[in-house]
Amino acid sequence: MNGRTVTIAQVAKHAGVAVSTVSYVLSGKRTISADTRRRVLDSISALGYHPNAGARALASKRSNVIALVLPLRAGVHVPVMMRFAGAVVTAARRFDHDVLLLTADEGAAGIRRVAASALVDALVLMDVEMDDRRVPLLRELAEPSVLIGFPAEPGGLTCVDLDFRAAGARCVEHLAERGHEEIALLGAPSVVYERGTGFARRTREGFVEAVEAHGLTGVALPCEETFDDVYETVRDLLLDHPGTSGLVVHNEAAVGHVLGALRQLDRRVPHDVAVVAICPDDVAERASPPLTSVLIPAEEVGREAVRLVMDKLEGRVVPHSTLLAPQLAIRAST
Repeated sequence: MNGRTVTIAQVAKHAGVAVSTVSYVLSGKRTISADTRRRVLDSISALGYHPNAGARALASKRSNVIALVLPLRAGVHVPVMMRFAGAVVTAARRFDHDVLLLTADEGAAGIRRVAASALVDALVLMDVEMDDRRVPLLRELAEPSVLIGFPAEPGGLTCVDLDFRAAGARCVEHLAERGHEEIALLGAPSVVYERGTGFARRTREGFVEAVEAHGLTGVALPCEETFDDVYETVRDLLLDHPGTSGLVVHNEAAVGHVLGALRQLDRRVPHDVAVVAICPDDVAERASPPLTSVLIPAEEVGREAVRLVMDKLEGRVVPHSTLLAPQLAIRAST
């Protein structure tokens, strides 16, 4: 069309139908015969027509935008969080929605501001804390929401995540099956536990409960992210608990540093110390040696969060709680 914007009237003329028919094909609000629908879609393709987003939003009273609330704050491992964000964006596009990424740590005030602006149809929230200040507002908002993570009291909410309690327990079970009797969890940075972040707390709880259930000796420690801090933590752990022969690492930023610290301390993996990580598969596979790991299924969780929020947007009933079972992949480190 010579670079000019194609109008809905031009599509209608090209297809030999009324403008309202083109509108109904696009919106799906009325049943249109297969032949007519095909003609309209062929004309849309031939002319390169793109519906005006503003006009469509006015007509549907929707923005076709989902807010992804992901506060980037201390202790958040950005590369892994961006995997979740990428999965949400990709899944949202399949529903013809864009994603507004909110990274400021504004708490409930930021959510209230976005909801009041009518910028978004729905919200997906990450980095959920046990006593999350955003939760009371989510229960009141007209806009549907889904949390990637679980607060302590998830009633009246829709939540999806890896079952981190079961993940921590599965790592302990694996080490117990390998004959280890004294083990340790190297977890998230201290600030993550201090905030009460749900996934970190639940992994630790699962670890502690499984250690007791299997009759093992175990200690759970926070772990910072720099090599010097990790080295100090591993060194002190082995000095204080010299019988430790198995480690569970739930800290993606520290995984490589843990292996480096063990090498400097002349501890071979897996001969002297076995290591299990909770991390993305590619992180585990790139390590030397490759790590036995429980996968953090960012793509699956992101897709499911979008599916749930879109179902809620359409008025469908959804489960309040979706927990993905941990999957353990055995590699050289155990």
